[in-house]
Amino acid sequence: MSGSAAIKQTKRKPQNTSLRSPNVFPSEVHDIYEELSEIYQKLQQERMSQQEYSLQLKRREQSLLEKEEMLLKHQATLSKIKDVEGIVHEKLRIMKAQYDVEVKQLSDALKEKIKENKRLKSSFDTLKEMNDTLKKQLNEVSEQNKKLESQARKVQSRLENLQRKQSFLTVQKSKEIAQIVQLPKPQNVEKKPVSIKPKVFNNIQVYKLVTILMDWLSESESNRGRDNSLPMDKLPTNYLQEKSAKVLPVIVEQFQWMPLVNSKLHYSFMRFSYWTLRQLDNRTQSTLTSTIRRLGEETFKGVIYHPGEESVLEDKPRSVAFFKSNNFPLRFISTLVILKTVTQVDYLAQALDSLCMDLKSDEGRSLFLEFQAVPVVVDLLHVSNRGLISSILDILLQLSMETRFLQPFLESCSTESFFCTCATLLKDSKIDVPILEKLSIVLQKLSKVRSNKKLFEIFSIPQVIQELQRTSNPEHAFLVINLNSILFHLGFAKTKALSPTGSGPSIMFFTLLSYFLVCRNKWYIM
Repeated sequence: MSGSAAIKQTKRKPQNTSLRSPNVFPSEVHDIYEELSEIYQKLQQERMSQQEYSLQLKRREQSLLEKEEMLLKHQATLSKIKDVEGIVHEKLRIMKAQYDVEVKQLSDALKEKIKENKRLKSSFDTLKEMNDTLKKQLNEVSEQNKKLESQARKVQSRLENLQRKQSFLTVQKSKEIAQIVQLPKPQNVEKKPVSIKPKVFNNIQVYKLVTILMDWLSESESNRGRDNSLPMDKLPTNYLQEKSAKVLPVIVEQFQWMPLVNSKLHYSFMRFSYWTLRQLDNRTQSTLTSTIRRLGEETFKGVIYHPGEESVLEDKPRSVAFFKSNNFPLRFISTLVILKTVTQVDYLAQALDSLCMDLKSDEGRSLFLEFQAVPVVVDLLHVSNRGLISSILDILLQLSMETRFLQPFLESCSTESFFCTCATLLKDSKIDVPILEKLSIVLQKLSKVRSNKKLFEIFSIPQVIQELQRTSNPEHAFLVINLNSILFHLGFAKTKALSPTGSGPSIMFFTLLSYFLVCRNKWYIM
């Protein structure tokens, strides 16, 4: 701009000078013109260079705009990629969480399947052992059957002879009556009383009398079990067993008549059956296997009486239920009879479940102690009955709760047979941890009784518990605490074994420990 202004001024100046001073020379004008021409050419060159520079600037500006536009596009693309990356990460996190949940569910399902397989294997082993036992029993029964068949043939021939004799005596008696009786009316009078009703009435009176005798014998037997100083101990050793072996088949035959008698008599009948079974030893039971099995089946299934065609008063079948009865004492004593007689695993499992439910009430606990049923349950607590061990221990846990029946129950468990059975279970390497925990609760209660220390030592239970304590998994904290408590009560545990800090156990620690054991015991029962 300064150069063009100077050119304009130079162009105007000659005009002014020509106007003002007419004395300007042509040579000066020519010089001025040439000078102006040079200036003009320079200006033209400068303008061309400026135009080229402006074109370069425009090109650079255009390229910068394009680069800026591409940069914006790249930024937009990067932002989209970041958004997509966040979405992908979120989806991956969700998929990982779902994968973890599915893995956990499959792991839990696998654990349940493993537990179920263990239970099935245990049940299979139990059934296999029971099958072997039943085979042996079947062989024994087949031999007995052969003997009984030969006896039956003899009895049949004897019966035929007696029938002939009876028919002969009947004919003779009818002839004598025909000679003595002359009028028809007395004959009609004699025919009228011949009906079923008086017979049933007389039968009921007999059952009432028998019921009184059965109650008397049952109560005396119950009292004799509590006080061993009664004179009945002076009887011969096999006296009660022989009498019980004779009366047991008669008891079994009376089941078919139970629907015809008063329901109040059923309890006395079952109680007498139970105490009769209690008198039999293993040798006597082996000779009465079929009778005992029939007694258990009749008690479990119940009895149905179907009246015959000759019955006038009875036209409908009558039934009576023992094990499935609504009468609590009758159902309870029937359950004990089933546990004493039946060998089928399914029957025993149902009976144990029913007994466990009944023991939740004080009436059930009282009846259990009254009937001295601990040996009945302990006889089933063997390794061969693996499928029933857990149910049996649940029953013992019900009775181990802090109630007024705890002390009598512990006294009834303080026997050599009970401790021998517990020692056998503790030495079994295949026993499950939950069963050990339940058994440890019962032993922990028994270890508090000082007189039981000798029984613990006789069967080397403290040494077995110490070995279990050494080999047990630390994760099974409840089992370890119970084992430590048993050893502490027996005086076999050191201070460090019970104290987590290595110092002497404080009173507060054992108070909390006892409270925890009681709470865990109640939790197990629930």
